[in-house]
This record gives sequence, C-alpha cells and structure tokens, in this order.
Amino acid sequence: LLFQILGAVILGFGIWILADKTSFIAVLQMSSPSLKTGACILIGVGALTMLMGFLGCLGAVNEIRCLLGLYFTCLMLILLAQIAAGLVIYFQKETLKVELSDIVVDLIEDYDPSDEDKRNLQDAWDYVQTQIACCGWTGAKEWENNEILRNKSNTEYPCSCSNRSKDLVEGRGFCVLDDPVNGTATYADWPVHEQGCMDGVEQWLKDNLGIILGVCTGVAVIELLGMILSISLCKNIHSEDYTKVPKS
Repeated sequence: LLFQILGAVILGFGIWILADKTSFIAVLQMSSPSLKTGACILIGVGALTMLMGFLGCLGAVNEIRCLLGLYFTCLMLILLAQIAAGLVIYFQKETLKVELSDIVVDLIEDYDPSDEDKRNLQDAWDYVQTQIACCGWTGAKEWENNEILRNKSNTEYPCSCSNRSKDLVEGRGFCVLDDPVNGTATYADWPVHEQGCMDGVEQWLKDNLGIILGVCTGVAVIELLGMILSISLCKNIHSEDYTKVPKS
C-alpha cells in the first residue's frame, strides 16, 4: 500500500508539471522539450511504482517468488534511474543554467501581449515576475531588447515588473510611463523591480533545498526498504518438497 501511495505521488507530480500554467514550471515545460520528457518519465515511473506495489503485495500474500523478484528488480532499476538523474543534474547544472537563461531571454525579446498563440507562456512569465517581485532574468535591462518597447522608445514597460500596485491589477502586457520623457527612455526610468528573476529563483531553491533533499531521501529510503523486504520474503519462501508426497 505504501508503494502504491508513493507511485500516486510521483504520478501526480508528473501530471502537475504538464498541467501547470501559472508558475515558473509552466515557462520551462512550454519552452523546453526536455522538461516535458521528464514529466512523462515521472508519470511512467509513478504508474510503474503503483503496479509494482500491487504485484509486491500479491507476491507476499500468495508467497510467489517470481512476483517478489520482479518487484525487487523494478525497484532497483527505478532507484538507479533516480540516482543517475540526480548525478546528471548535478554535473550539468551550469549547462542547464545557460539553457534556462537562453529560454527566458528569448521569451522576453519576443514578448507580445497580442500574440494569442503564446498567451499561456507569456502569462506564466508575468506570474513569475509578479510573485517573485523581479524583472527580466538578470535585470530589467533585458526588456529594452523587446521589439515592441524599442519601437515605442521605451516609454512603456512590462506591467508585471512594476513596483506599483495599480499596475499589478492588469498583471500582463505593457504600462505607459506617467511622466513624459523627452527623447528615448531607458529601463532606469521605469518604476520596476531592480532584482532579476534569476536571483529570486536561486533563492527559492536555496530556501527549499532542505525540503527537496528530504523528499528525495525519503523516497530512496522507502525504495531501499521495499527491496530489502522483498528479498527477505523471497528467501523465506520455501519450495514444496514433492518427494514427500505419497504416491497413489
């Protein structure tokens, strides 16, 4: 039962990644095929874990070595896959950081409130900037490269970056500077947050690192216990000695 619950949690997490449309996860999964693939893998692992939990219970109740052996093998493969994924993320973190930066910068440069095809992606990024109270990836200056703002001499700015509550009511698109600017305005003239979202995301990860590691460790421990229990049960199941059965 415990492994079926664990499988349901993993399955639900994968579905959440694919379904989420209002957070930084949405920006990633709509921009990066690798995250979509990862979410599908999570869904598959969750479903497999639930199935293995059922087979493990069935094998233990009915003392079927084959099912217990299959249960042990699948748990071992899942655990090894999790360890491999963790190592890849750790050793490729700088590459992933660069890839993530490119995704966000391209999103900012192509941001267009009238583009309905990218509405969900852009709304997700607006949500991130509003919730983290940040602007751009490394700072508001990146928004100067947006084609729409350049054409308007930067006399407008992204509403979701604003540090004024009245602009956040709109929450998306561009707001107009209240004070007229002679010539061309710059991001320094905008009433926006100075912090880039990269710092906010990194701080969120640092603040929640203990929880993330705790959950991952808990899952690994449960899987190890399941492996130990299944192999112990498998050893304690004795084959019937049919040589002692009286012959008719």
